[in-house]
Formats: sequence, C-alpha cells, structure tokens
Amino acid sequence: MRHKLLQQRFGLMWLGYLVAIFAWYASVKWLPISSFQRLPDPLTVVIEWFNPDPDYGLSVFTVDYYLHIWYSTARATTSFLLAVMLGVPLGIMMGWRARVHEYASALLSILRPIPPLAWVPVAILIFPGSEPAVIFVTFLVAFFATTMNTLLGVRSIDSDYFRAAECLGAKPADILRDIIIPGALPSIFTGLQIAMGAAWFSLVAGEMIAAQYGLGFMILESYNLVQYPTIVIMMVTLGIVGYLSSAIIRVVGNRLMRWREQSLGLAGA
Repeated sequence: MRHKLLQQRFGLMWLGYLVAIFAWYASVKWLPISSFQRLPDPLTVVIEWFNPDPDYGLSVFTVDYYLHIWYSTARATTSFLLAVMLGVPLGIMMGWRARVHEYASALLSILRPIPPLAWVPVAILIFPGSEPAVIFVTFLVAFFATTMNTLLGVRSIDSDYFRAAECLGAKPADILRDIIIPGALPSIFTGLQIAMGAAWFSLVAGEMIAAQYGLGFMILESYNLVQYPTIVIMMVTLGIVGYLSSAIIRVVGNRLMRWREQSLGLAGA
C-alpha cells in the first residue's frame, strides 16, 4: 500500500513538472504577447544547458558553471551554520527565560521585517570586501527564521514538564537536555528547513549587487548581456541546489525524530 502511494505521489510530481514545462512552451511559442516571445523556450534552454560548446559559455560541461555553484553553496552553507549557532541558542533562551524574551523580542520584531536588499548597502559599508557583506545579508534572514521557530518550539512544550522537573530537583542543564531540546526539536528542524530556503533567497539578492561569482551574480550578468537561456539555467540550478540543501536537513531531522520517538518509547505507538 505504501509503495503504491509513493508511486502515485511520484507520478503526480512529474505530471506537475510536465504541465509547467508545457505552459512555459505555450507561453513562449503560442501566446500573442511580444514580451513572452523574448523568453527562451524549454528546448533551447536544455540544448544550451547540456551543450559541450555552449553559445553563452555556461553548461554542465564547463568549469565556470560548477564554480558559480560552489561559490553560492559555500556562502549559503556558511550563513546557515552561523544562523544555527546563534539562532538556536537565542531561540531556546527566549522561549525558556521570560527576561531574555523581553530583552530580545522587541528588537527582533523591528529588524525581522526589513528585506534583505535593504541590508546590502549597510553590509557593504560595514564589512571589507564583498564576500563578508553577502554572507552577512544571507545570514540575517536565516537567523530570524531559525530563532523564531526555535522560540515557538520551546513555547509549545507543556509547562507541566518544567514543573515536574523542578519538583524532582532537576538542574537547568538537565531541563535543557531532557525537556527543552527533545521537545523543541521538531520545530527547530522545521525552522532550519525554512532558514536554508531563506538563505538561498537572500543570497541571490546579495550576489546580484555585491559579488563577482555565484548563481545570483550570473543571473544578473546574463540579463545585462542578453543571455536569456543562461538566466533560466541559473534559476533552475538554484532551485535544484536549494531543494537538495533543504532535503538534506529534512533527512537529518527525520532521523533525529525517529531517535527521539524511540527514546521516548513512542516508536511502536
């Protein structure tokens, strides 16, 4: 039964891809709208993408293609790890200690709605060189997502667990290890998946303005050079790499959730 459901899900997924590709082709080839006709059709993009001698210089057979992927992946991963190291502890403390929440929540509420592009000039002024500026802009969005989801995870834990632990003489370290981290783990990993997606989103914005390599940089550069197939190639590549990044986090989270259920005796429930 489960195998059948997976097959059905897989078929629907590819049906969605085919419908989107058909709509793309129809919009470019058949719609009487001149602006749509300037876009490359799917076949043109695929031919350029897998061309050993690409017309615009980038394909799966060129070194520069993987160089741009490497730069973007390194920036997104660095920003994500910084967000985890700072956002998870802050979110835990905000959800656990009311005083910390009072200190930090007002500032986060003001800074969180500011879009990534608004931070780019400030980052360029503060940090020497373009690389730290791009990482800083990318880190901010991932940091807010990680912190807020961790906070919600800690707040979702039943307060009876805390009272019971205190009555049994548990120390703060015991409460953190045995109650807060296991209880907040599902929300933390949900936040990490959101944070990784947000990191890629803000990374592209930063790379378009303050970088010399990367997928976002190439999207803007290809637009300036009227290399429209390369724009689509970079966009699809960005989607694939971003999806794989979130999928890795999801797999790790599912494994940890399984361990958590087994440790609590819920695996067979």
